[in-house]
Amino acid sequence: MKLSEIYSFLDKLSPFEKQAHWDNSGILLGDLDDEINTIYLSLDIDANLLKEADENSLFIVHHPLIFKPLKELSTRKYPRAFIKEMIKKNISLIALHTNYDLSHLNSYFTREILGFKDFKQEEYLIYVDINTDFKNLCNHIKKKLNLDLLRVSFCEKEKIKRLAICTGSGGDLIPFVNADCFISGDFKYHQALEALSNDLSLIDIGHFESECCFAQALAKDLQNLSLKVIIKVSKNPFQIF
Repeated sequence: MKLSEIYSFLDKLSPFEKQAHWDNSGILLGDLDDEINTIYLSLDIDANLLKEADENSLFIVHHPLIFKPLKELSTRKYPRAFIKEMIKKNISLIALHTNYDLSHLNSYFTREILGFKDFKQEEYLIYVDINTDFKNLCNHIKKKLNLDLLRVSFCEKEKIKRLAICTGSGGDLIPFVNADCFISGDFKYHQALEALSNDLSLIDIGHFESECCFAQALAKDLQNLSLKVIIKVSKNPFQIF
């Protein structure tokens, strides 16, 4: 199957035009006429994935490897070393980032991972009407994500009636959140202060933890393609000691 056909399939599934203005989703490496036999699905690209991948294959990832403009490829620093190796092996690359957050990932994470079946989506925010207390909610999240620890900012509002969820890094959305508690990752210090002043509790589940289901979410739709699809498990760059 040609790369152009795969791109068209993904564009219908999750339109690239819906990505945020600052994003860089789409085809990042490859020729539209390239013939693809194998697709690797991963949250990110790492050295092991690149080493094990067959030549003339396609990586479909969530986070764009090429995000900020690159002025040269002369060094071996990230992401340049990966890009040069991919060119050598004729590996194509497509990123499904904020457009996929909108169309699939936020709802998949909410429903399949956290187990909330009834919700509504407003742009990048998922809203769930619940009736629980903050401690019970934290315990639920820890159980569903298999976490021993949670980083939280508690505004002393015990009863949680409305919950907001955003995969990835949702701190910039805090001014727009209309809920009692907000679940996302990568919250910053001053964002937590802002949330507390607005009577909004935060549960920081980590960027990786909220998005590591990307490959399994997309794999279901790629079953419709007559291609070999391999899910690669990304490794969290952070560990807890």
